[in-house]
Amino acid sequence: MATKHNQILEHINGLPVGHKISVRQIAKDLSVSEGTAYRAIKDAENKGYVSTIERVGTIRIEQKKKENIEKLTYAEVVNIVDGQVLGGREGLHKTLNKFVIGAMKLEAMMRYTEAGNLLIIGNRTNAHQLALEAGAAVLITGGFDTEDHVKKLADELKLPIISSSYDTFTVATLINRAIYDQLIKKEIVLVEDILTPIEETLYLKPGDTVQQWHAYNEETMHGRYPIIDENKKVLGIVTSKDMIGVVKETPIDKVMTKHPITVNGKMSVAAAARMMVWEGIELLPVVDEGNKLQGIISRQDVLQALQMIQRQPQVGETIDDIVTNQFMTPKEAKNEHLYQFSVTPQMTNSIGTLSYGVFTTIVTEATNRVIRAQKKSDLIVENLTIYFVKPVQIDNVVSVHPKVLEIGRKFGKVDVEVHHEGNVVGKALLMVQLIDK
Repeated sequence: MATKHNQILEHINGLPVGHKISVRQIAKDLSVSEGTAYRAIKDAENKGYVSTIERVGTIRIEQKKKENIEKLTYAEVVNIVDGQVLGGREGLHKTLNKFVIGAMKLEAMMRYTEAGNLLIIGNRTNAHQLALEAGAAVLITGGFDTEDHVKKLADELKLPIISSSYDTFTVATLINRAIYDQLIKKEIVLVEDILTPIEETLYLKPGDTVQQWHAYNEETMHGRYPIIDENKKVLGIVTSKDMIGVVKETPIDKVMTKHPITVNGKMSVAAAARMMVWEGIELLPVVDEGNKLQGIISRQDVLQALQMIQRQPQVGETIDDIVTNQFMTPKEAKNEHLYQFSVTPQMTNSIGTLSYGVFTTIVTEATNRVIRAQKKSDLIVENLTIYFVKPVQIDNVVSVHPKVLEIGRKFGKVDVEVHHEGNVVGKALLMVQLIDK
């Protein structure tokens, strides 16, 4: 039986897009306390089922697909620009495909304005009306209002009219920033993006015998399978090691490993990789909040995903990307590992010197490259000791000298020195875990 919390989430998920939701109504409809309803609505907001808008309330929205994450809904725009909805509230759940700044004559403006756009404009009532008739929503900057007949038209067409006290430049910057942040989020690969879904997963049940494991093993050549009950809850896992010397008629629940380590679909692939290396696990069951099996991920899936991330062209650059893109190998570095980079303004702190966070990224990236050159392995930093010897200024060109002190099958130690004009400006010692390919 599903918990009250999950029942409320299923109820919210089943509501039509654009439906208004309240704590009292949910509590009344499902006969739960208002506290339980409130917690479930907040959870639904985190999952992307609903959006809460000031002076409007909570409405059911369409959950975004990964490929459409860079597109915003009008409801999100209201929150981004601290806006007030003047009309067309029923269209807040709709997605905008681009925004247009109306800084031209009406005739010219309408050539650029299409259905699904957001027109950012001041107090030009004629333009508001023409934009709505063209199928575009309107964002009025400067905190201005609009005429009542325009608000009525917006309600009829279900296209929002939003008023924001910010100026046009600030509004455009805020929306651009929100889209850019979402592009960076899009690049973070989650477990749910790479898992083998339950429909394609072979699993065993407590009533099965070891004979069934052997049948699966001959069919797929895989040795690891989750064990689930009739409600698809994960009870354990079996591997080929558990089968050594076991009679084929033995029930599977007698040899399985109980309470196995599981992961959630929203966990990042990097975190799952660390867990697999640390625990020495080849396969992880992926479960939901109720411990129900959603699918599985293997070490091979994780490594392929990590390699794919490294090859992907970056759409939204993070600080790490800005730093690592500056790395160059100078011509004089023939056989030794030597890297150079120039300190750009983005890498500095408030006093104009190389920031501590960027310095950490530099030594980590140098370690990554030198380990890859020797072992062809990915790595996770286990321990990091840094000595900041001298400050590094903007536009200084520094050289990075990583040196492998010791490397084994699972761990490695690397010493990294950072020089400027022949002088040591920083030093680091790293202990890393290696992820075998």
